[in-house]
Order: sequence, then structure tokens, then C-alpha cells
Amino acid sequence: MSPDEHVCLCFRVSKRKIVNYCKREHPKVASQVSDCLGAGTGCGWCVPFLKVLFEQCKRGEAEPDLPFSVEEYARRRTKYRETGDRTEASGAEPEAPTAERQEPK
Repeated sequence: MSPDEHVCLCFRVSKRKIVNYCKREHPKVASQVSDCLGAGTGCGWCVPFLKVLFEQCKRGEAEPDLPFSVEEYARRRTKYRETGDRTEASGAEPEAPTAERQEPK
């Protein structure tokens, strides 16, 4: 994905803006990336990808990137908007299950 492609399609926030925000502001947690022009606060599709970019920046990776082409990313988001099924976000780091959702042993 090129730096000028939008990660947050609701608010048209580019990968470049997100990466520069992370490098400049050093957010402590991924949720603070939403301070970058509201990224992730619309439909929620991009939240797992914002977390990936946040973690890559936190590790100091020179060229943070996402695992999909722009076309594939948009296609998966469209499916998410139609179905609400976040499995199309696979490729982003999965969220760890919370204590309420964990199966008893």
C-alpha cells in the first residue's frame, strides 16, 4: 500500500498521515491513533490495521505497511460493511480474547 492510500476510508486518513502521526506524537496505546483526524472512529473496519501500523512504528520499522493491495483492502472493507463480519480483516493482528470471551478450561 502506498503512503498516500487511505487506511481509514470513512475519514480519508492516509497511511502517510497515520505513520507520521505515530512517529511524531509517539502515542502510548493504539487507540490514541484516533487522534489523527478521527482514524478508526467511523465504521471500525480499519481499527485492526491501525493497530498493525502503530505496532510497526513502535518497533521502529522504517517502512510500516499493511498486508493487502489497495484494491484488496477496499474489497474486504466493502464486504465488512455489507456483512459486519470482521474475518475479512485477517492479515491484521487478531485481537486477543478478553476474559469474558475466553472458554473455560
